[in-house]
Amino acid sequence: MDSISSNCRFDRDLRWRTGVQLIPVVCKSSNGFKITKAALEEAYEKAQEANINVKGILITNPSNPLGTILDRETLQSIVSFINKKKIHLICDEIYAATVFSQPKFISIAEIIEEEEEEGNCNRDLIHIVYSLSKDMGFPGFRVGILYSYNDEVVNCARKMSSFGLVSTQTQHLIATMLSDDEFVEGFMAESSKRLAKRYNFIRNELSKVKIECLESNAGLFCWMDLRKMLKNPTLEEEMVLWRGIVNGVKLNVSPGSSFHCSEPGWFRVCFANMDDETMEVALKRMQMFVGKPKEEEMVVVERNKRSKSIILRRLGSFSSSRRTMEEAIMPPCILSPQSPLVSART
Repeated sequence: MDSISSNCRFDRDLRWRTGVQLIPVVCKSSNGFKITKAALEEAYEKAQEANINVKGILITNPSNPLGTILDRETLQSIVSFINKKKIHLICDEIYAATVFSQPKFISIAEIIEEEEEEGNCNRDLIHIVYSLSKDMGFPGFRVGILYSYNDEVVNCARKMSSFGLVSTQTQHLIATMLSDDEFVEGFMAESSKRLAKRYNFIRNELSKVKIECLESNAGLFCWMDLRKMLKNPTLEEEMVLWRGIVNGVKLNVSPGSSFHCSEPGWFRVCFANMDDETMEVALKRMQMFVGKPKEEEMVVVERNKRSKSIILRRLGSFSSSRRTMEEAIMPPCILSPQSPLVSART
C-alpha cells in the first residue's frame, strides 16, 4: 500500500514493519502550512509519474507537529479529493480534545454527514483512528480505537486486535472513568486551560529572543521557526543547528525534516511533558543558545533543586557529530529490526 501523507511523522509507525511507501504532501509556511487541493494534486501526480499506485491519504487533525486544526473547507476539500480519486482517507484524531482556543475542532465524521446528505461521499473510503494516550494522558494503557464505516476494514481490524488486546482490568478502569461525565468534562476543561497557559508562556518567552512560532491552538507542542539561524536553507544546515541545540544546551527539539517539512529551519517543541520549573530551565537554555555571542562561549542555566539557586555552567562548542537524530536519542537496544539504522549497521 502506498499513501499520500500530510505533514506528520508516520514513518516509524507505518514504514518500518509494513514497507508502506509515504509520499509527503508539501505544505508551505506562506499559508500557515495548510493542506491545499493543489498540494494534494501535486503529490498524487508525483506518485503517478513514479508509477506508484496510491491507496490513500493520511492526515492528523489537530496536526502533529503544527498544533493547528484543519478547518471545514480543508476537510471538505480532502473528502472531495479522495472520492474523486477513489482512494481511502485515514484521519488520526488523537489530539482532538487538546484544542485550547478558537477555532474549535471539527471531526471528519461531521464532514462525512454533511457530504453524504448531498450524495458526494463514499463512507467506505473513510476511517478514523483515536487513542486515550494524548487527550487523557494514558499512553501506557495502550488503548487505541478504530472507527470505520467499512465493514471489511472493521472485520479485519477485529481479527488483528487479538494480537493486542486490552486487558479486562484496563477496560473496566477506562469504562468506569469515562462513565463519569462530570469528571471527564472537568478534566478536559482543566487540560485545555493548562495547555493554553503553557503555550502562551512559551511563545512569550521565545519572543524575547525574537523566536517566532506558528500560530496554533491545539496539541502538546508548538512549531518553532529558527530559519534565520541557518547559514543556508538546507537540510544539512538544519541538522547542524539541531546537533548544536542537543549537544550545546542539552535540549531535544525535533527538526522539521523528521516530519517531511519542505522548509529547513522549523522545529517542534513539546511543552506539555514537564513541570513549570523544568520548562523555565529549558527556555533559559534556549534563550542563551539563540543569544550566545559565540558557540565556544555557551553558557547554560541550570537550577539546583535543593538550593533553588541558579547555576551558570560553561560548555564547550557543540559537537559536529554526524550521527543521525535517531542514533542520538534512541538506545540501540530499542531500535526496530526494520529500522534503517539497523540495516546500515549490519
